[in-house]
Amino acid sequence: MITVFFDGACEPKNPGGTASYGVIILNNGKEIHRETKIVCKGNGASNNVAEYNGLINALRWLYARRLQDEEILCKGDSKLVVEQMSGRWGINKGIYVEWALKCKEALKYFTNIKLAWIPREQNIADAISRKVAR
Repeated sequence: MITVFFDGACEPKNPGGTASYGVIILNNGKEIHRETKIVCKGNGASNNVAEYNGLINALRWLYARRLQDEEILCKGDSKLVVEQMSGRWGINKGIYVEWALKCKEALKYFTNIKLAWIPREQNIADAISRKVAR
C-alpha cells in the first residue's frame, strides 16, 4: 500500500504570497520519497494552486516509477482538492482551475487510487510545505 501525503501553502499572504507544496510518499509505512518546491510567487499564487501542485507532482513521481497500478491512498487536508478530485464537488472558477483539471486528467492513469481528507495535524507534509515558502 502506497500512502501519499500532500499539502500546500501560500505565505505570508493568501493569495499573492509564495505558493509552495510538500509531498511525502510511503510504501508500507516506509518513506520512499520527499519533495518540496516553490510553485510561484505573487500573481497566480494561492494555497489551492500549491495544494494541486503537490498532488500532481506526487502523481507524476508515482507514474514515472510505474506505480500507477498499485493500491494508493492520497491524504490531504484540503477539502477542496479531495472533494473535487473524488468527483463529489465540481471544479468552478479560481486561479487553481488549470491545476485541478491537470490533476483530474492525471488521475485517469491510476487504476486503484483513493483520496481522503485528513485534519492538518495528521498531515505529515504540512510542515515541509510551509518551510520552503519562508
